[in-house]
Amino acid sequence: MSPIETHATRDAGELGCFVELALGGLRREYPCGIAWSLRGDTDLRPPREQTPAFYGCYDWHSAVHAHWTLVRALRHEPAAPWVARAREALDRSLTVANLRAERAFLEPRPGFERPYGLAWLTTLYAELATWNDVLARRWAAALEPLAALAVTRLRDWLGRLPYPIRSGVHSQTAFAMGLLLDACDALGDGSTRRHVAERAHEWHGADRDLPLRLEPSADDFLSPALGVADLMRRVLPTDAFVAWLARALPTVHLEPVRCPDASDGRLAHLEGLNLSRAWMLDAIAAALPANDPRIEPLRRMASKHEDAGLDAFRHDDYALTHWLGTFAVYRLTHPARAMPRAST
Repeated sequence: MSPIETHATRDAGELGCFVELALGGLRREYPCGIAWSLRGDTDLRPPREQTPAFYGCYDWHSAVHAHWTLVRALRHEPAAPWVARAREALDRSLTVANLRAERAFLEPRPGFERPYGLAWLTTLYAELATWNDVLARRWAAALEPLAALAVTRLRDWLGRLPYPIRSGVHSQTAFAMGLLLDACDALGDGSTRRHVAERAHEWHGADRDLPLRLEPSADDFLSPALGVADLMRRVLPTDAFVAWLARALPTVHLEPVRCPDASDGRLAHLEGLNLSRAWMLDAIAAALPANDPRIEPLRRMASKHEDAGLDAFRHDDYALTHWLGTFAVYRLTHPARAMPRAST
C-alpha cells in the first residue's frame, strides 16, 4: 500500500484513505499477534477459525476497531465511493454465526482483551445500535450478545481492581473507562455508567500533580495523565472539573513526539500518541467554561499533535497501518474537534 497524502485529510469529510486501510486489514490474517493462553491443541487453529469476525488487522482489538472505523466513516460519509465495499465487508463479518463463534471463544477466557479490546467492542456496538440504518440494526442485533458479555466482563473487573492501571498502552483503565462511559451514554445504560463513574471518582477524584513531565514512555500510544483528565471530564460537572484540573494538571505543555522507526510495532505506538493526545487535549478544552484561559493553549497543542499524527501516514509499514487509521478517524470525527481549529 502506498503512503497516504495527508494534506487532504485535515477535515472529517475525507476519511477514504483510512477506510482503505481498514478494508485492507480485515481479511489479512497474517502476520498475526495471538494473545491468548493455549489450553490444548485445538487452540492452535488458524485465527480465522478461532475468531471468524475479528481475525484480521494483526490482532483482535485492532480488528474490532477497524470495524468501528468503517461504521463511523459510513455514518459521516454516506455517499462516498467506498460505501458499498465497506458495507459489504461489515456484512461479511458481522453475521450471527460469526459472532456466536466469537462469544463461544471469549466465554472461557475471562481476561481476553481486557480492558482495551472489550472497550472498543462496546464502542463498536454503540455506534451500530444508534445508527438508523436497516443493515446496522441487523449487525447490532447479531453483536449484542457479545457486547453484553464485554460490558459484564468490564464491570466485574473494574469492581475487583484495587487500583487503576496508569499505563500508556492497552492496559490503561482510564481510556477503557472513557470508551465505556461514552457507550453507556449512547445506549442509555445508566447502571453501568454509575458503576464506572464511581470507580473514576474513587481512583482519581483526589489526584493531584499528575506526572505529565515523565511522559512518554517509549512505546506509549496513550497519555496516562491526559487519559485520566479525559475520563474525569466525563464524570464531573464543569465547576468541579475546573477545580480538579487545577489540582491534577496545573500546567500542561506538550510537544508532539517523534517515532524513530515506524516498522517497529512497539515504537510505532508513538505515532498514535500524537493523535490520542490531540483528541484528549481538545476534549479537555471543550469541557472548560468558555472564558477559561487554558482553552486556547490546549487547542493549539491539539492542532500541532494532530498534524504530527496525520503525517505518520507517510509510512506504509503494517506495524503502523493495521491500527493507526482508527486513531485518525477517532480524532477527525471527535465532537470536540467540531470547534474551529486553533491558530498555530
